[in-house]
Amino acid sequence: MNLDHVFVCGNPALDFAATLRARRTRRFEMFATPDRLDAWYLESKVVDAVTPSGRGDVEEATAVREALYLLITARRLGEEYDPAALDLVNATARGPAAVPQLTREGRRTEATPAEALSTVARQAVELLSGPDVPLLKECGNPECTRVYIDRSRGMRRQWCGMESCGNRIKAAAYRARKKNAPAATAS
Repeated sequence: MNLDHVFVCGNPALDFAATLRARRTRRFEMFATPDRLDAWYLESKVVDAVTPSGRGDVEEATAVREALYLLITARRLGEEYDPAALDLVNATARGPAAVPQLTREGRRTEATPAEALSTVARQAVELLSGPDVPLLKECGNPECTRVYIDRSRGMRRQWCGMESCGNRIKAAAYRARKKNAPAATAS
């Protein structure tokens, strides 16, 4: 399986909320089709197997994702939660979640799309009510809206991921410095 989704936020609920990329500019939707949603559940390791999603599952997942984003942003900024977003995430978390099973090969979690989504919502509840809240930061790339857990020494991390945003911003800064540097003169 090739990995199409990016997991740099430090928590599946944060990575789930980040599946609408470049929210402030281009808005690139990672859940464009049911199979892309299923791929996210598998690649994130929220579940090991998921029954195929339908268009309705995608609509529900994107609604929960947007509610999660609102709650994560509010929590990070110390603001009040949006009541509708809170109700939706809590209702989703109350649904049956994916349950791991012990097999001869080890642990395996099979789920329906609704169970996988409930599992993500429960992870969000744990995150937003847990000890990592002070570590939540938004990526320093102005186009990126990913929120990540900064566990770096001194909380100095600036980017959601070096490969995705950090290198891009550093390369752009380098090009700008080179462009604005005075031309070297021959002696």
